[in-house]
Amino acid sequence: MTDTLSAAEARRVALGAQGFSRRRPERPQTRHVHTAMARMGVLQIDSVNVFARSHYMPLFSRLGAYDPAILDRAFLDRSSRYVEYLAHEATFVPVEDWTLWQFRMDAFRARHGGVWQGGPPETLEWVRDELRSRGPSRPAEIRGDAPRNRGQWWDWDEVKHALEHLWRVGDVAIAGRSGFERRYALAEHVIPDAVRERDVPQADAVRELVRRAARSHGVATAADLADYYRIKDRRAVLDALQDLEDSGEVRPVAVRGWERAGRPIPAWMHVDAALPRRIDAAALLTPFDPVVWFRDRALRAFELDYRIEIYTPAAKRRYGYYSLPVLVGDRIAARVDLKADRAASTLRVQSAWWEPQARPAQDAERIAGEILLAARWQGLERVSVSRWGDASDELAGVLRALLPGVLRHDHDRTTEEPAEALG
Repeated sequence: MTDTLSAAEARRVALGAQGFSRRRPERPQTRHVHTAMARMGVLQIDSVNVFARSHYMPLFSRLGAYDPAILDRAFLDRSSRYVEYLAHEATFVPVEDWTLWQFRMDAFRARHGGVWQGGPPETLEWVRDELRSRGPSRPAEIRGDAPRNRGQWWDWDEVKHALEHLWRVGDVAIAGRSGFERRYALAEHVIPDAVRERDVPQADAVRELVRRAARSHGVATAADLADYYRIKDRRAVLDALQDLEDSGEVRPVAVRGWERAGRPIPAWMHVDAALPRRIDAAALLTPFDPVVWFRDRALRAFELDYRIEIYTPAAKRRYGYYSLPVLVGDRIAARVDLKADRAASTLRVQSAWWEPQARPAQDAERIAGEILLAARWQGLERVSVSRWGDASDELAGVLRALLPGVLRHDHDRTTEEPAEALG
């Protein structure tokens, strides 16, 4: 008989699997980062830095105000523990998983019939030779030595395109970053021989990735599990689920409210997933957090109808440039558009909106506390709150009680004196 979960129970299972049922550590350390990464499996990378780059955010959401240098040492320096690949979008993954992605690397190679279409084949060979002789390098370092007497094909961006192609097909790996710029190296200079020499058939790789997605989601539909690692072969995902169900690693469940066209959507629960009695978390989430990154799941599980508005003209934005979903308990209660104005040492709440599951009277204080924590985490001394959004007045009122003198502004036009420094 298939067990049935309520929508709220399914949310608690999912949030527990992502680490939100655990109390934040008082002083987050490297080991806490590794534990959080083990639960998520992947950490998506994004360059937008209006508040904080996206890959710093999931750890802040789960651990609180950790030292970003911990992430830099663990992920951005040349590391034997993590490496970058297209496991969702561009993400950090355990280096031990490199050959789990061989099927994706092979697919990239086969897509062009084994022929690079970014320019003459000599480009790839020259780039390989450069990496072989010089070791890990930034694209600019290789470009600087590129021959200039070979006609049109030594375009300034061609070296970068070649490096990206070689990375996608697995010949090159990322050996850390300088600032936000990647350093590329031959895969054999980054990935241990024992890892590279493993042979993982595609069916085995997909089954392992579905297993991990099920563990990280707690409870999920087949579409949720496929999206976690962007596996497009639905048949392969369903076959993997059948194998995992047969071995007792997942079991089918029904979730009330998870329906399409009036019919229940099949779902599975991982054998290790727990049903917490309650979730007491409050957290700002990046749009690329595993909790909400699959928009269908965010809408189904949290009633969060989310679209990034970065590319929407300012006058047509509904919620703001880069609004962050806000978790309170087991609900997405609000979204806030934050900007770190470093020149003014101010965290600007550019808009604030309640979501359908909000309980404004009790949620405003929790959200205000997270906003103050975010300001301190980013080393900002002040907070300002826009008048844009149906949650802005309540948040401003609570923030003023916690921090007298909080600034109100109309978008970017200030209307009052600056707030007092944060304690």
